Amino acid sequence: MDIPARERLIVALDVPTVTEARALVERLGDSVVFYKIGKQQIFAGGIELAKELLANGKKVFLDAKLNDIGATVQKATENIVKLGVDFLTIHGDAPAIRAAVAGRGGDKLKIFGVTVLTSLDQNDLADMGFDKSLAELIDHRARKVKEAGGDGVIASGHEAARIRQMAGDDFLIITPGIRPAGTDAGDQKRVMTPARAIAAGADYLVVGRPITQAGDPKAAAEAIVAEIKAAL
Repeated sequence: MDIPARERLIVALDVPTVTEARALVERLGDSVVFYKIGKQQIFAGGIELAKELLANGKKVFLDAKLNDIGATVQKATENIVKLGVDFLTIHGDAPAIRAAVAGRGGDKLKIFGVTVLTSLDQNDLADMGFDKSLAELIDHRARKVKEAGGDGVIASGHEAARIRQMAGDDFLIITPGIRPAGTDAGDQKRVMTPARAIAAGADYLVVGRPITQAGDPKAAAEAIVAEIKAAL
């Protein structure tokens, strides 16, 4: 897809307070276009932060991971549409995806289904009672998101190539768990470098700690954008 390299980097504002998030955005300046606001920020004033970012010409990925009865997901999505954000996550169950698509109506908001969190591996799935393999579950959920009218999925780089082959070029893939070479994986189990994730078929990369905890966040972001450009 014809997406500028800089817009393919989504910086996760997973910091304790909105004040810290604003300071980080200020430090990053024009090096970052797209920001993710997840539950840590949503419950710390992140909705107002999302409005500020949008007013300043930034793009916003609201990582709400909605999962509830259809009516609730639909009404929540209708309210999220009013914020003007660009992306929204729903847990990858077909009824929830369909409800979110209905709530979106004709708005520009793109709906993404979460397949399997990148902090989980096969042992975790077994512990949760899933009898499918990790690959089978991700494929199943990606297919259901597409069938339900979603715009794409959240999936690790390890699954991106397979999803791309199954879903086609117009199906968007956002890949978290991105770790530049030589950085700590932290609590992530299925990680990949920016270049490898793009080569595997990811459209967007979500990067948090490698940027937010860097000594020079702007330089770290610029380095990842450069790696994306080279991979493209």
